[in-house]
Amino acid sequence: MRSRFAPDARLIRRMLVTLALLSVLYVAFAAALIALGVGAAIATGVVVAVLVVLHLAGDRMVVAAMGAREVSPAEAPELHAMLDRLCALADLPKPRLAVSESAEPNAFAAGHTSRRAVICVTRGLLDRVDRRELEGVLAHELSHVAHRDVALGTIVSVFGVAAGLLWGMAIGLGLGPRRRFLIPLGLVVAAVAAVVHVVSLLLTRAFSRYRELAADRDGALLTQQPSALASALTKITEDLSAQPAHALRGSHALNGAMFAPGLSGDRVNALLATHPPTARRLEQLRWIATELGT
Repeated sequence: MRSRFAPDARLIRRMLVTLALLSVLYVAFAAALIALGVGAAIATGVVVAVLVVLHLAGDRMVVAAMGAREVSPAEAPELHAMLDRLCALADLPKPRLAVSESAEPNAFAAGHTSRRAVICVTRGLLDRVDRRELEGVLAHELSHVAHRDVALGTIVSVFGVAAGLLWGMAIGLGLGPRRRFLIPLGLVVAAVAAVVHVVSLLLTRAFSRYRELAADRDGALLTQQPSALASALTKITEDLSAQPAHALRGSHALNGAMFAPGLSGDRVNALLATHPPTARRLEQLRWIATELGT
């Protein structure tokens, strides 16, 4: 997709490396399953079916998961006008716009093609930030759309889920009439699936942390107001941090897609965090502000 967002060679390189490593990992996983006599064809069919469903309706599924709905320019004129302006600045096709009535202040982008792209903001975000801050958040999400890094997250999440499903299938192998034979086989397959799941999780989380820094940078440069994005990030993070973890369970499934996750790098192990620590993001925005002389 051509846009005024500067090409990010490091982001592209990380996307390609992550995809390559995951491809090797899952090919080895499939080979191990075949060698062990497990129905790899069934597992492959499940993965392909899930990918097809996500291709056809993944964006709508993500929006529905947040209880959001698309809004027209007549329903949200100021929000649409702001997105129109940012898309004109970025030379991007305008994505669809959705609003969730969630009180949690947040936003996310979904859709793996420009035609299916949608940006969703929550009512909590609209009530918490001012116009400049909201513009910074929307610019951040537009960067995800422009670089198509949402697509990679969708693909790898499917394979991660598949590994988890196969782990469950492997455990089930020990429950049949040929239990003595199947228990060792089930344990081996479960161990392989667990290793694949953990390694893929570490790879994708590392990529996710980088793409959030890249989106912060692009959003700040597009609006030329890094301080506004930093202010929005500070407000949202403070609100989310003040809430107990159980109050954010509804959005945990989409944690990696959110502008600021309920479980951030400040609250979980750094290797498993979907986002970099807030302090790291703010540090980058301060550096950009210095470079821009703002």
